[in-house]
Amino acid sequence: MGLKKIGSSLIKEKHRLTCHCHAVELEIDLPDGIVDPKRCNCSFCRRRGAVVGTMAEGDFRIVKGQNHLRRYQFGTQTGEHFFCDTCGIYTHHRRRSDPRLFGYNIGCLEGVNPFDIETIPTSDGINHPADRKA
Repeated sequence: MGLKKIGSSLIKEKHRLTCHCHAVELEIDLPDGIVDPKRCNCSFCRRRGAVVGTMAEGDFRIVKGQNHLRRYQFGTQTGEHFFCDTCGIYTHHRRRSDPRLFGYNIGCLEGVNPFDIETIPTSDGINHPADRKA
């Protein structure tokens, strides 16, 4: 298992991601460390304020708490946002821009402080291509 340095944090290839109350736990593969961290300015992401990384659909598994995960959808109904029904923490989401990709809440990675990531670009979710009229 290799380690990658992100800010002052080390990232293992396999990493544990938990909600605040630890009712939900995911194991995610991060062979290249945190890839493409960003924020989004859409109406939903702007309110939750999370810094997210990217992973493929096959790069994670729910270890515990599937029964605690709740799904929220809006707009095009393509994206799926998952959060713990006990503590309310957003853990991950299926991307509407590419449903084969998922975003995950970097703040939920055990041992990682998202404030250690120096540059975090913002995606323009307000003007998402899926929302444009033909």
